[in-house]
Amino acid sequence: MNKPATIDFATATETQAPAQTQALLDLIAGEARDSLLGVHEVLRRELPQGRLAIYEAGGGSSSFLPVDVLKRSHVTVVDIDEDQIRNNTYAQEAILGDVQAYRFGPDTFDVVICYNVIEHLPDVEAALLNFRDALKRGGMILIGAPNPRSLSGVVTKYSPHWFHVWFYRNIRGIKTAGLPGEAPFPTFFHPLVTLSKLEAFAAANGLQTIYRREVESPRYPEMRQRKPLFAAFVDAGTAVLNAVLPRGTDVRRGDYHVILQKR
Repeated sequence: MNKPATIDFATATETQAPAQTQALLDLIAGEARDSLLGVHEVLRRELPQGRLAIYEAGGGSSSFLPVDVLKRSHVTVVDIDEDQIRNNTYAQEAILGDVQAYRFGPDTFDVVICYNVIEHLPDVEAALLNFRDALKRGGMILIGAPNPRSLSGVVTKYSPHWFHVWFYRNIRGIKTAGLPGEAPFPTFFHPLVTLSKLEAFAAANGLQTIYRREVESPRYPEMRQRKPLFAAFVDAGTAVLNAVLPRGTDVRRGDYHVILQKR
């Protein structure tokens, strides 16, 4: 296999980094944003002081790290999409490669970020083991992913890709959706994307869960703000489903955050 291309962003100044941390600001007020704030508190509490080494598996144009953590981090991004690599301006190093196959040396990173990525991978197991092996002891993997058993997860899994593009453009208002380097991307939903299976796999492979939260998909508050009539129809449908499904089921819980720590 040819060696993946590497793009060095070491000349970028630290003052540029905070301007790129729009991920939190882009989330409309709701459970997903609240949970991400909770994630930030865990990272601040658990991370060592001083300079940090961060591996972002799949890199877009904005970071999900808190600004104060990002400012003291050397960020390495690995992504299979050249446009995503090109769009990333906060990483010090960007590698064109496949996170399922690309391997770093042991004890390399304090944190691995895998946000809205594992649902797109055919071999989640290989990726997770690569992440674990690259972590220092006590290091953490932050995963943000959709819940395959939610309403939005089922629709995403069984609808064609053109429908995803239509939804992004017409409901979310993202006119660049589907263009090179722009979401939505093809989705596989490997069995390990299901949170219970992910946690069981992690526990069997030297990783313990230190944070988990299932949240209402941020698409719901977005729809309520942008398309209130459409949102009312969807909310009514989810209420009916929740009423007929087993008690405790909430099909609105379309996303989750989990932090896994290496024992």
